[in-house]
Amino acid sequence: MTARDVVLLADDEPLSREFLQEAMQAFGFEVEAVADGRAALAALQRRNHDLVVTDLKMPHADGLEVLAAAKRADADRPVVLVTAHGTMDVAVRAMRQGADDILEKPIVLEELELLLARVLERRRLLRENRYLRAEAVGGEMVTASPAMEAVVAMVRKVAPSRATVLVRGESGTGKERIATLVHRLSDRADRPFVKLNCAAIPEPLLESELFGHEAGAFTGAGKRRLGRFELADQGTLFLDEVGEMSPAMQAKLLRVLQEGEFERVGGARTVQVDVRIVAATNRNLAADVAAGRFRGDLLYRLDVVPIVLPPLRERPEEIVPLARHFLRPGVGFDAEAEAALQAWPWPGNVRELQNVVQRIGLLCEGGVVTGDLVRQWLAPGAEAERQVVLVPASPADPYAHLLGRPLAEVERELVRRTLAHCGGNRTRTAQMLGIGVRTLFNRLQERAPG
Repeated sequence: MTARDVVLLADDEPLSREFLQEAMQAFGFEVEAVADGRAALAALQRRNHDLVVTDLKMPHADGLEVLAAAKRADADRPVVLVTAHGTMDVAVRAMRQGADDILEKPIVLEELELLLARVLERRRLLRENRYLRAEAVGGEMVTASPAMEAVVAMVRKVAPSRATVLVRGESGTGKERIATLVHRLSDRADRPFVKLNCAAIPEPLLESELFGHEAGAFTGAGKRRLGRFELADQGTLFLDEVGEMSPAMQAKLLRVLQEGEFERVGGARTVQVDVRIVAATNRNLAADVAAGRFRGDLLYRLDVVPIVLPPLRERPEEIVPLARHFLRPGVGFDAEAEAALQAWPWPGNVRELQNVVQRIGLLCEGGVVTGDLVRQWLAPGAEAERQVVLVPASPADPYAHLLGRPLAEVERELVRRTLAHCGGNRTRTAQMLGIGVRTLFNRLQERAPG
């Protein structure tokens, strides 16, 4: 809990209201106290409260009406009902309508403090799970061009089917995002979504990664390990850079696509799975087939539904909307910055745009990204790992200590200070930095180079 948590307190009894307000302020909350249900409903429209504590019996609107309004606006927001008429009937009715807990008067302060901590922790876990799922399965697609709207329309048509999808496009165009969208819009959305980058796994290990292995199958295989196909059973398996597979692995993948079965490395038992495949490549697989580098029969199996992602330079109307989406909260572009972003050819596509925007969002001053800052990082020959350009700074410049330091070091300090500012609350820290909780955890695990 931090001082940023804001409580809406609704109680028509002045002494009770003052008592609860002072108690919750002592616990570290900011409290907005109102005297009846109508005032509570109006307060809910004015402000986004973190928590609602409301008396059950009040004039103009009772606690159940306040509960309903609070949950309509934010289903995750905890609502605690306070009553001097604590019958089982009242408690059951309130919980059925979404109340997170019930307090009976006279209130014991220790119980109140524990209850508020419990319901806020429950909300934190719900939101953290949502962040983690958004990173694993993907959030909403940002589309602002006819080409990408056509891609999304195609995905909506084919996602409910069992058809294999092959996503093609240059590196960084968002092929994984399309794969996650296929899964999220399918009838397998509540089943596993498993990813494997075929180019990132050494060839001797790729078979084990895909199909698993039995104990003793090779040196170091101390116990049975399930492969990606078994982990994705009843769900979706995303095979990125599928064109990098060797001919031997292509043959084994073809068998699974045809028969729906395989054997683990070192095993004799046939394993059957039901897996929907989404594959992706930045290669011209038809040319690879003609050159003998890729099996034609495997391509036919993979390319049932082809989806081609155009490079970002061919959908310039999406550059600024995507950049705004990637920019951390509380920061904006000026008109000159947006023009500079629009003028760049983005050879690295959406991935390059995201990296540049996250970088300049950290380095901007006053919450505004200027055209000069954008051009500094888009200058020909600029490298992602370059250091901040050293410029004269006045002694009063609050950013003077950052100038000339490597970007990774600046990011580490920003993460550390933000975490301290949020009292160690990782979910709130991730929200302030505009990143996911898993990304924050990875940043915290990184050590400065020794």
